[in-house]
Amino acid sequence: MTDEPVVAIAHDYLTQRGGAERVVLAMHRAFPEATIYTTLYDPQGTYPEFRDADIVTSPLNRIGAFRRDHRLALPVLAPAARAMKIPADVVVTSTSGWAHGFSTEGLVYAYCHSPARWLYLTEQYLGGSSLRSPQGLALAALRPFLRFWDQRAAARPHVYVANSTVVQERIRDVYGRDADVFFPPHSVDTNGVRQPIPGLEEFVGEGGHYLTVSRLLPYKNVDQAIEAFRDLDERLLIIGAGPLADSLRRTMPPNVRIASHLPDAQMRWAYSAAKAVIAPSYEDFGITPLEGAAWGKPTIALRAGGYLDTIVDGVTGRFIESPTAQDIRAAVVGFATEEWDAEKIRAHADTFAEARFRDRLRAEVSALTETACSR
Repeated sequence: MTDEPVVAIAHDYLTQRGGAERVVLAMHRAFPEATIYTTLYDPQGTYPEFRDADIVTSPLNRIGAFRRDHRLALPVLAPAARAMKIPADVVVTSTSGWAHGFSTEGLVYAYCHSPARWLYLTEQYLGGSSLRSPQGLALAALRPFLRFWDQRAAARPHVYVANSTVVQERIRDVYGRDADVFFPPHSVDTNGVRQPIPGLEEFVGEGGHYLTVSRLLPYKNVDQAIEAFRDLDERLLIIGAGPLADSLRRTMPPNVRIASHLPDAQMRWAYSAAKAVIAPSYEDFGITPLEGAAWGKPTIALRAGGYLDTIVDGVTGRFIESPTAQDIRAAVVGFATEEWDAEKIRAHADTFAEARFRDRLRAEVSALTETACSR
């Protein structure tokens, strides 16, 4: 080990815009010289800031269909991940299924967003039985091989950390490993430029809309949020992309809109004018309540998963007991009579600031290398 170890960053795939990709950007700001290794990279599908990084991809990246939808690559992702060679002294891994299986002779620090949801929580991930879709049938056929591969991959990192208490428990149950909780940061810049979303200026108007920021997947329960607003005298703006986008657009009422692939300036505009955030899915961490909190906005969220770590009931938001249209609607109606202290909400968000994340990550990577050197 040299005095200044070479640090690399590994991530499953950079093909979408979500909380995990935000964490990778924060990791890269902590280690700006680090090369990022990933199976797939779609510059148009993920955050534009990645264009400033040195990114190494697997041969699968040559296949455009895989870049557009990483789920199509499922049968070949395990061998592709194993074939990824990372020549670094320390690999900081952002993983929810693949990156902890990349090959390296260096030390591995695994930041786990969750053991593979599609592998261990298949029905939740698919939104129903695995026998009801071609994707589910493929998962069922591959599950024995993928579990064997995943268990071996999970045994290799020298340090495992969890992004929430629920993921900490899941890592212990699935992998039999102890993991400290290390919350991810929010990286909201409330001082940046705000730009209206084209075509939604009249819909948003002076603000006061509710906001859901989510990938459009079955387990996200965005369809239930839409139904909650049907015939309701409130507006819902949904920001996200995914396989359900077209079907949701066909069925949404006129007081609901969907926007996708927005730059940060338009995200700031949407958050800053919102009345509250709605987060109806079971999330391993769920960063949108913190993004809303940075703007002083409360959240209506499912009482489960990572939201139990990030929301103070009655102070920064309100919990619902089930992700149904009925419960969401009741909470929205109740918001008309509730008052929220924006300063207290912002102060809560500050405890998840990126500077704290960056300092802890650097300290833990340094401790890992020092421990290795002392052996």
